[in-house]
Amino acid sequence: MSKLKAKSPELTSPGHAKVMIFGASGVGKTWLALDFPNLYYIDCEGGAKLKHYQEKLAAGNGMYLGVEDGALDFSFLIEQIQALATEKHGYKTVVIDSITKVYQSCIAAEAEKLGDKDAFGASKKPAVANMRRLINWIMRLDMNVIFLAHDMAEWGVDGKGTRTEIGRVADCWDKLIYELDLTLQAVKRGNSRVAVVTKSRLKGFPDREQFPLEYKEFASRYGKDFIEAEPAPIVLATPEQVAEIERLLGIVKVDEATLEKWKKKAGADSFSEFNTDQAEGIITHLNKLVTGSK
Repeated sequence: MSKLKAKSPELTSPGHAKVMIFGASGVGKTWLALDFPNLYYIDCEGGAKLKHYQEKLAAGNGMYLGVEDGALDFSFLIEQIQALATEKHGYKTVVIDSITKVYQSCIAAEAEKLGDKDAFGASKKPAVANMRRLINWIMRLDMNVIFLAHDMAEWGVDGKGTRTEIGRVADCWDKLIYELDLTLQAVKRGNSRVAVVTKSRLKGFPDREQFPLEYKEFASRYGKDFIEAEPAPIVLATPEQVAEIERLLGIVKVDEATLEKWKKKAGADSFSEFNTDQAEGIITHLNKLVTGSK
């Protein structure tokens, strides 16, 4: 029997948008994000508390979560994404404004905690671990997700061998752009504001193309029907399913590497975070191991 596991290509829809928008302060990132449908707005900086932002959010039937509510706490943020992924609600878009603030605040807190022991990037480890966990849930979440981020200098070497600024990049976890299908740079040019495509896997957003920084234009390119589609909540494994998995694992020896492989494939940190179908699949597999059937 062949060990080759590849399958035929499948035609799938893009689903809801998962995008990062970065840029300097005042270029219109927040204003654009407020135009997305049915917002759950997580304001990690307090910038959207101003009256005109709040009025625009209210006009679009959006809801607000601020720093005073816990928006800067990674654990709380992940908990909110988990709730959005598993509960039935009327929201279609979650905005995290900004992921820079959450990520850098986590690093700063760990650096203060470590003091003189902060070496070889030790203070980044909790922030990176939290980002990986957040992304796992973001990818499972059936909603539009808009990460807003600050920008920072990208450094390189010119033709004379001199280190110089060669562009601007998002100020956040550097692996985030690899997880998302689309990254846009928001730029102000005179009285106009434009989006520059800096990374894309989507046909409607060719690399380096520029377009007006407006929701109408974004929706036209991405597909308004996908963006405004109703989300479907994840049905998590029942306590009975989790208990059965643990019972079977007490009978059948499964190595730690395999268990981690199952969890990674499910985008979960524990069996309680599996959906019902995933949990049932594990139970079926373990039962076959118990009986010795194939």
